[in-house]
Amino acid sequence: MGRMTIRTALVPVAEIFDLRRSVLRPGFPPEDAVFPEDALPDSFHVAAYDEDGALTACVTFFPEAFPERTAPMADAPAYRFRGMASAPAVRGRGHGAAVLRAGLDRAAEQGARLVWCNGRTSARGFYERQGFTAVGEEFDLPPIGPHHVFAITVGGAGDGSP
Repeated sequence: MGRMTIRTALVPVAEIFDLRRSVLRPGFPPEDAVFPEDALPDSFHVAAYDEDGALTACVTFFPEAFPERTAPMADAPAYRFRGMASAPAVRGRGHGAAVLRAGLDRAAEQGARLVWCNGRTSARGFYERQGFTAVGEEFDLPPIGPHHVFAITVGGAGDGSP
């Protein structure tokens, strides 16, 4: 039997908010899961759904300059993503990758040539499997813990390295 296709869609932030909060900010007040970028005019939110139509993963993309000013492509039009979350029941089954790929495609359509995030160091393997490169030094984002900047080129020729 072939691998199931995971449906993704662009959605309003209200559609993904509970999943984002429950996975990324458990035990914190709901407002801790509100990002200032949610309200930006060029922000967009991607959701993934299982075969029963239940929300399984989400991510938010928005325009933001690449912070690693010395890296190649540092001045390219850039989008950042944050708030990527997968429901525990579907982890490792491609739902996070599906929202990420859909978001990368949309960011490229909106003119991005570089996409980046502050990703948990513990997720480095995931980002590298998706074609991202860790850039710069590890840093701490309390209370979450160690992070790296991960980046990928989109929307043109290139091997994905920033």
